[in-house]
Amino acid sequence: MRLEDKVVVVTGGNSGIGFGIAKEFQSEGAQGSIIGRNGESLEKASSELGNNFSAIKADVTNLSQLDTAFKQTMDTYGKLDVLVVNAGGGIGEGTLGSVINTKEEDYEKMIDLNLKSVFFTVQKALPYLNDGSSIILIASIAAQKAFEGMTVYAAAKAGVRSFARSFSLDLLHRNIRVNVLSPGTIETPVFGKMGLPAEVVAQAKQQFEELIPVKRIGQPKDMGRVAVFLASEDSSFLLGEEIVADGGVANF
Repeated sequence: MRLEDKVVVVTGGNSGIGFGIAKEFQSEGAQGSIIGRNGESLEKASSELGNNFSAIKADVTNLSQLDTAFKQTMDTYGKLDVLVVNAGGGIGEGTLGSVINTKEEDYEKMIDLNLKSVFFTVQKALPYLNDGSSIILIASIAAQKAFEGMTVYAAAKAGVRSFARSFSLDLLHRNIRVNVLSPGTIETPVFGKMGLPAEVVAQAKQQFEELIPVKRIGQPKDMGRVAVFLASEDSSFLLGEEIVADGGVANF
């Protein structure tokens, strides 16, 4: 129970990696809030997490909604010890593209969701975070390795990795640790959002597995376990660091 009595907020905690993190936090004794945009998945996630977690519907690109979400968490739990900035995404309508064909509108949407929202999520949380808290930013292996069609997304995630260093320096006087978790290919609902036939998705997953040295796609639980480490005192000597949890892809 490494997070017993800790209050946490996980953005994008209603599905995928964020939900996997929230579940592992719960198993380690934490309570708190999950934030997401989709009411249906929020309700489902909240039901599975039980009474220790509140579900808050909010868009992380909307600063007033972020304000409300953190105030609501404080009203419910009275403190905040851990912040996981997970909300983001690289796949969806109009998001894939290269420097050759990316439109300004798509560029701005990707930056707003994957970089700007990270900055302001942390800023809006600071008045509520206890001194000595842990902030975990979720980046991506795309910050380490180029992937076709992920040009703007990768740049945003590289910026997130940079934030961990600069935020850590900014917050040294409060002993707030900021570190980064960069996942590789993870089994999440994103595969279902590609708009491809099931057999094509299955083939794509198999191809990913062949490329990953450990020969399997990661699970949200894998990311949750790393996040527990970064949230707990076990990682108290890590500051501005990045853990790449990708099954070895970036190293081989």
